[in-house]
Amino acid sequence: MEVKKNPKANLENYTKLFMQLGLVLALVIVYIAIEKKTYDKTYSDLGDSILQEEVEEDIPITERIIEVKPPPPPPPPAAPEVIEVVEDDEEIEETIIESTETDETEAVEVEEIVEEEEEEEVIEDVPFAIIEEVPVFPGCKGSKSELKKCLQQKIQKHVARKFNADLANELGLPPGKKRIIVQFKIDKSGNISEIRSRAPHKRLQQEAERVIKTLPKMTPGKQRGRAVGVKYSLPISFNVE
Repeated sequence: MEVKKNPKANLENYTKLFMQLGLVLALVIVYIAIEKKTYDKTYSDLGDSILQEEVEEDIPITERIIEVKPPPPPPPPAAPEVIEVVEDDEEIEETIIESTETDETEAVEVEEIVEEEEEEEVIEDVPFAIIEEVPVFPGCKGSKSELKKCLQQKIQKHVARKFNADLANELGLPPGKKRIIVQFKIDKSGNISEIRSRAPHKRLQQEAERVIKTLPKMTPGKQRGRAVGVKYSLPISFNVE
């Protein structure tokens, strides 16, 4: 036998009823809230009270000034132990000081003023390698470097032409390459002076000095714009067969 469900137990039949009851309950709550009376709160009289704001005071920063007391004065010198008493009757010789002032009418002797001449700076002889303006051999022209090169070539040609190369063979020197070192100076006037030489034989030294003496007079070299002596060193080499 099948059990049939009671149609009263179906809750879906009461859905509309529950909704209407909820709406009615909500309306009642809203109405009560609207109709509720409120009362203004009253406060007791506290009297006149004045609230003052705290005033912030600026406290200035002061610096402490330290007074420096001056040092105490030195004590007075001690009195001498023995005090000499000078009698008033003693005669004191007075010293007469003559005046050094001169009268306008008096003649004043003035020592003669001698002007000292400034000594010119003496420049010693300058080596040929560092001279500012080289001596000028007759016939040479051009810039400083060209004049320097021309001077060297002219001196070498002059020595090669004048030197007696056969002298070495006459002296019976052993064969081979020989060398003579000649040093001389082209002075402030352009003349050749202070000739010295070093060679394997004394006759060769004399021959080298003789040839150097025959060099022509040149325009002197200059250092700082002044004519100076220029030292020159010349090597002479030749072969002995």
